[in-house]
Amino acid sequence: MTVATGADLALVRRAIEVAGCAAASGDVPIGAVLVDADGVELAAACNAREATGDPTAHAELLVLRAGSARLRDAGRSDGWRLTGCTLAVTVEPCTMCAGALVAARVDRVVFGAWEPKTGAVGSLWDVVRDRRLHHRPQVLGGVLESECAALLTGFMRLRRV
Repeated sequence: MTVATGADLALVRRAIEVAGCAAASGDVPIGAVLVDADGVELAAACNAREATGDPTAHAELLVLRAGSARLRDAGRSDGWRLTGCTLAVTVEPCTMCAGALVAARVDRVVFGAWEPKTGAVGSLWDVVRDRRLHHRPQVLGGVLESECAALLTGFMRLRRV
């Protein structure tokens, strides 16, 4: 079993901070951060489906797009290959996001709360570790789980009132 490092904890704390931007638009408070192999933040994003009207505007996809563009613009990559990068997110990625993580060649995925209804990184499905795939990122789940779950619980409680 892999144990969270201080860097992993800091990344998830940063993702929690970023998740707050979703509140203004009524989006589910999920935040994601992408860092390079040296731990330098390339991009951060929160869910923006409500804000943009885009069903694919999950925090993970937005951060992959922004991080890829940053690497491409800096001449460090062809843009879409995020080899050496780590993505941290407050909630276990869904199937769409898990597929994108694999396609982008992200090396590590660190997430907070497990998502038993839609999670595709170990809960409902395990897309990223399917042995038939050519790329399988390392996964560390449950990092600051209670804090990340509290974001969702609080949001859902307010929506049901």
